[in-house]
Amino acid sequence: MNSTYSAVPVTASIELQANSPVPPQVPPKKEFLEEEFDDDLPLILDADGAGYGPSASGSGVPGAVFNLATSIIGAGIMALPAAMKVLGILLGFVSIVLMGILSEISIELLIRFAVLCKSTSYGDVVESALGRPFKIVSEICVIVNNAGVLVVYLIIIGDVMSGSAKHVGVFDQLLGHGEWDHRKLVIFVVLVIFLAPLCALEKIDSLSLTSAASVALAVVFVVVSCIIASVKLAEGRTRTPRMGPNFGSKAAILDLLVVVPIMTNAYVCHFNVQPIYNELKERTPKKMYLVSRITTVLSVAIYASTSISGYLLFGEDTESDVLTNFDKDLGIPFSSILNYVVRIGYVLHLVLVFPVIHFSLRQTVDSLVFAGSAPASRKRMLALTAILLCVIYFGSTMIPNIWVAFKFTGATTGMSLGFIFPALIALRLDKQKKILKLQERYIAWVMLVLAVVASILGVVGNIYTLKNMSE
Repeated sequence: MNSTYSAVPVTASIELQANSPVPPQVPPKKEFLEEEFDDDLPLILDADGAGYGPSASGSGVPGAVFNLATSIIGAGIMALPAAMKVLGILLGFVSIVLMGILSEISIELLIRFAVLCKSTSYGDVVESALGRPFKIVSEICVIVNNAGVLVVYLIIIGDVMSGSAKHVGVFDQLLGHGEWDHRKLVIFVVLVIFLAPLCALEKIDSLSLTSAASVALAVVFVVVSCIIASVKLAEGRTRTPRMGPNFGSKAAILDLLVVVPIMTNAYVCHFNVQPIYNELKERTPKKMYLVSRITTVLSVAIYASTSISGYLLFGEDTESDVLTNFDKDLGIPFSSILNYVVRIGYVLHLVLVFPVIHFSLRQTVDSLVFAGSAPASRKRMLALTAILLCVIYFGSTMIPNIWVAFKFTGATTGMSLGFIFPALIALRLDKQKKILKLQERYIAWVMLVLAVVASILGVVGNIYTLKNMSE
């Protein structure tokens, strides 16, 4: 009888082999573009990893909105009144709305192509579209951006609670000055007692309640600021605001170059879109679009209200961190109480926002440093948390103010994460298979060109500013 097998040496561990062996099966490459896009497809594997079905457990739409809003409405809100001072009321308001719309478009592009790529993180969808080197660059951008934002949070907490060279801190006003309210000590105590326990949580869904509280505190800040500004406006005790930019000095022109990246930085939340989606109950892209749109409307309303009211209150004296302006008599009843409410309330807001931004920072560092290794253990996660918090603390003791931090991260990492990478992803994948509509393709190109130009101008403006400061 004919056989398809032949003998092999006795010493061999296998005695028979096929004359025409079948080559080993190679897992097919992920042909994400052969699938027809469907808005009801979820982004990632379900909780059991068995398929692409929706998750049965997790946060609802309100919890996801709070987490995404918390990713957006952080320290950036404090720099926007100063940006309004540079741009003027009219152009500043238009810029806030336009940035919000562009940010929303870029988030939806990111969600759409993450579906096609079945990606689990921002870096994964970048890799699917642009390759491994670009994934590494995007992860470095997330790390630099998030670390910079967290440094800004600590700077604000330190300035508000212990004061700065120009402003009196809450502790000084309440208890008097002493060694115990030294800025570095205050930041260290807040970091160890309040921030470290929240940063040690493993799932971003665990932060839904703290995120809701942080958004509520941000709304309190906006409401109080608007009430104070309205009272003073009605009494005619506010200075007439500029409606457009000031071109009267070289410094003002340099500020114009960096103000757009600063405003862009206020909307960057893209690194948290997929972690939030991953824990969304019964997740679908349509549901995530809803989360994104609600969050964008909420953010635009809060940003516009804060920027206008802050600029009306303090005019040309508006600081890069407007929160420090609330250390003086506002000229209305209960002024001192309102000052404490605004400053302490927003410090609590930042304390609650901090772990949400830290979550994606830690996740990205783990993905970059331990690529290809076993999933993160609890011990490794705690070690990373401790190391990152130490680095962020030392950064907060060396950077002078939030304007310096925001203008650098905004012009580079913020612009890249929020607009350049999403536009490149869309255009690259659309080139392989026509997925975008014609107007969507134009929008992606416009977004890419504007982001690159704004980034270059921002970097040039930063260099000239540093040069002038050194002289």
